[in-house]
Amino acid sequence: MKRKKARRTCLCGAAVLLTCCLSACGSSAEPNGAPPRIGIDTPSTESDFWKAYAGYVRLETGSQGLDMLPPTASNGDEATFTANIKSLAAQHPKAIVMAPQSTRGLQPLLDGLSSQGIRVISVDTEPEGVEVYMVVRADNRSYGSKACEFLGQQLHGKGRVAELQGSLASINGYERSNGFAACMKRSFPGIEVIELATEWKGDVASAKLESTLAAHPDLGGIYLQAGGVFLQPTLALLQQRGLLKPAGQPGHIAIVSNDGIPAELDAIRKGQIDATVSQPADLYAKYALFYAKAAAEGKHFQPGPTDHQSTIKALPNGLEDQLPAPLVTKDNVDDKSLWGNGRG
Repeated sequence: MKRKKARRTCLCGAAVLLTCCLSACGSSAEPNGAPPRIGIDTPSTESDFWKAYAGYVRLETGSQGLDMLPPTASNGDEATFTANIKSLAAQHPKAIVMAPQSTRGLQPLLDGLSSQGIRVISVDTEPEGVEVYMVVRADNRSYGSKACEFLGQQLHGKGRVAELQGSLASINGYERSNGFAACMKRSFPGIEVIELATEWKGDVASAKLESTLAAHPDLGGIYLQAGGVFLQPTLALLQQRGLLKPAGQPGHIAIVSNDGIPAELDAIRKGQIDATVSQPADLYAKYALFYAKAAAEGKHFQPGPTDHQSTIKALPNGLEDQLPAPLVTKDNVDDKSLWGNGRG
């Protein structure tokens, strides 16, 4: 799908810290000093990651002084997502924060928001082919490459690993899979990767992993693209089959996950898994609402480094603030700066 070129209505200098152009661009804040009205839809009420995100949204709503509409949740259903966004738009917010899990075919919906003067902030996913005010996410290709590097070193470049992929129709599943595959091909050609598509469903992941273990009892590693939905089914299956050996013991299957939820950090401490990439649920909430407020106030940003250890990058259809997502192992699992350890 061909993407529209992003408009730049206000450029005031070089790419530097969260540069804003207020005087030239005006302001669309609420009259009489009232806080801007913001709508928000979350993609899941079941994933531990998104539950944590929703909790951080509640905290940030108060600290940033926003007038938040009652939140909605689409739970991975496209029809529900569309209905939720239209319902929020009917309440005339200045901006809507969303996390569309299907990133294609959104142009009619988002064009409708634009015609009403409603700006869009997309969290964790990048809508394709339609302009948005800001995307707030991390570099998902690096999730895959970090998992690859860690597993490749653990297996000394030989053996088999199973990859529990998310939906390849989603940009996150696609980018994590591509990052993992490219790294394995480049750096660890002696490792066979068994790709297991799951559509982000834990029961599907468990069933496919069980079949893989039966066919390949010598499986040496597993990559979980989403610990929030894959961790517990995976640990339960390995426990059932007598394969949940602690790290450092013979027969241990090296496991790298993505999300950084508390359960993953506990599993690292217990030696059940070896590492995870901490996807910043707290920063997703903080900066999604920060940009929603900025959009309501008529602010504009430029590509470049920010004051919160990230980089704003230009997309064909807008801007993306790529937030840091560190690899967590036994060496740094107790770091208090990790949101999974209670930060925020």
